Formats: sequence, structure tokens, C-alpha cells
Amino acid sequence: MEPADSAAATVPAGRSAGTRLPPGDFGVVLAALRARRGWSVRELARRASVSEGQICNLESGLRNPTPAVAAACDAAFGAGGELVELAGAGRRGAGAGSVVEAGPVVAGYERILRELKDIGRSTGPRLVTASMKSITRILTEAGPQAVGERRAEIWLLASRFAEYTGWMAQEAGNPAEALRWTGLAVRWGAHGGDETVAAYALVRKAFIAQHRGDTRAAIAFADQAARHPAANAVIRAHAARRAAQGHARRGDAVACREALQRFESHAAEAVGDRTPHWGPRIENGNPRLIEASCMLSLCRFELAADLFAAEHRRRPAVPADSNSRARFAVRQATALAGAGRLDDACQIVDATLPVIERINSATVRAELGRFVEQARTRRAGPGQLALIDASAAVALG
Repeated sequence: MEPADSAAATVPAGRSAGTRLPPGDFGVVLAALRARRGWSVRELARRASVSEGQICNLESGLRNPTPAVAAACDAAFGAGGELVELAGAGRRGAGAGSVVEAGPVVAGYERILRELKDIGRSTGPRLVTASMKSITRILTEAGPQAVGERRAEIWLLASRFAEYTGWMAQEAGNPAEALRWTGLAVRWGAHGGDETVAAYALVRKAFIAQHRGDTRAAIAFADQAARHPAANAVIRAHAARRAAQGHARRGDAVACREALQRFESHAAEAVGDRTPHWGPRIENGNPRLIEASCMLSLCRFELAADLFAAEHRRRPAVPADSNSRARFAVRQATALAGAGRLDDACQIVDATLPVIERINSATVRAELGRFVEQARTRRAGPGQLALIDASAAVALG
């Protein structure tokens, strides 16, 4: 069994309780099952012995499945006849040459996007990138054929898929591809009448600049994002966070503190905001963990370690996703190493390394590299040296 198959082997097919997808909606269920397996359109087409075009037409709602194609897809997923039954129940009534009805497409793929994000937070980009790209292709092909006022919703959803595909490209260590997908998100968002993604794209550029070590550019992009006329409270909070971390890496404690205050103010303003949201969930932007991260960059190791410890004692299960937990755990370990508490630091890293290897995130590996640099300035025993060497190997990917 392939790794992707293994990860999805317990997922029920079709309309069973595990999908939580609309009954009678064959194309959306097909896309959801494919996403859970981490299969591209090409891979599903190969396994079902049908064309890639047929899969795209089914998932976008342009065509109804024939009994033979439904049976082939059912067999590919091992769905035990549920996809065949689903096809027999009929779906959106889209016959040959029909235009797409936007409502079911948008509702179905919004659910799939949420599901893919959950998978990405837990497993990294490996199992979601192919599905994100192929679903984006399906949406952009469906957009021009949609009718009515909900046509814009398909473009906005394509924009959201493109934005997250850009984030996954960044997590995979490909900043150029991340910027390309972010640019597409801006273009498709404009097709849907939403300019806020253009403001968030500047936040993404700030993050990429930060990770390549260009703190001046990171701060400049963050400030541009905050001043963008389409920026809402969520985007201004993200921008202030990036600015704070940029100032901290430059050693400017005063500017860092001012940016942290802006972050808390904008984050509080964003509570209950119904305008479009881009990027990480703002509720995961824990102000204390962000402050601790800034203190770490300012080399205030004792204070950073105390802040991390106090917050983990107060809310041990936050943040909720594997990527963020690993990121902040490594930062805490780096602070402890800087404070001379290498034994405590190594215990945290030892427990976190398996997660880092599983999610294979370039941004988390960069954090691990910072831990290695700090740990190697300390006197270490044989076991600690072995862990530091293992960490260095993982950090290099």
C-alpha cells in the first residue's frame, strides 16, 4: 500500500459518515476522495483508466458520470459501490454543453479546501499540493462558464486555493513558486471583485524576505501591506506581526515593541470580522508566543524561554496544528539553549524531531537550523552532540 493510500485507508467513500459531503454530489465527493489520497488528476485518471479531461469535467460539474466511468472511479477508490450509487442518484443536472451552476461547486470545494488545510497543517505539503493544483485548474476552467452573480464566487475560491498552494510551495522550500501562486491568487481575486488578497500578497512577500534573511525588505513589505487601501484588520495584524519579527532580527527592540502593540490591537479588532480572510487563522497568532519569538530574535534568551514556558503552562494545547506546534517548540528549545539550559532544550527537540521529519516544512527546518547554531555554542555531552548532529541533518532536508 502506498503512503498516501495508507493515510486514507480508513476514510469512508461516497456518502458515508466520514465524508460530510453533500449526498448526490458525485463530482465534489470524487474530488474530496482524491484529495484525501493525495492523488493528482493524472493519478486518478491512470488508476480508473479514463482521461484526465473526464476527471476534470466530473469534478467541476461540467459532465455527469456514465455508469462505466462511475464504476471505474469506484473501483479505483475501493468504494464498494457507493460511488456507483451516488452517480445513479444524479447530480447537478449538468448535461453535455451545460454551463456550471456555481452554488454546489463553491460549497463543495470550500469544504475540500478546509479539509486540505487541515491535512497540510498535520502532514505538510506532500499530500496536498497535487490536489490543490488540480482543483485550482478545475475552478479556473469552470469560472468563465459559470452564470449569474455567483460566478465571482468561483474566482474567489480559485484565489483562495491559489493562495494556499503558494503557502505549500513556500513550505516545500520553493519561494519562487510561492510568489507565482500568490500572484495568481491576486489576479483571480480581482476577477471575483476582491482586492484584499493583493494586500495579503505583500505579507507573503514579507515572510519570504524574512526567511531569506532580508529583514529590511521584510519590514518594507509588511509596512506596505498595512498601508494598502484594501487591507482589513486581519491583514494589518499579519503585517504588524511580520514587522515585529523583522525589527527584532535587526535588533531594534523599540520598533519591535511598537509593532507588537499594533499586532495586538489589530488582532482584537479582527475578532468577529466577516470580511475575507487570508493567511493563517488570526486566532492562532498567540500574542505571547509571538512576543517570545521576538525576544528570541533579540537574543533575550532567558526572557524568551520564560515567556514560552509560561504560555505552554497556561495553554498547553495551543496552537492546534502540528506545523505551528513544531515551530514554537523549536523556538522554545533555541531560547533554552541560548540561556544555557541545553539539557532542557534537547529534550524538547528530541520529542519534536519525528514531527518535523513528517511534515517536512522548509520554514520549520529553518527554525531547527537556528537551534543547531545556538546549541553548538554550548558545551554538550555525547548524547546531546548526537541529537544536535541529527537535528542538523534534518534541518538541511
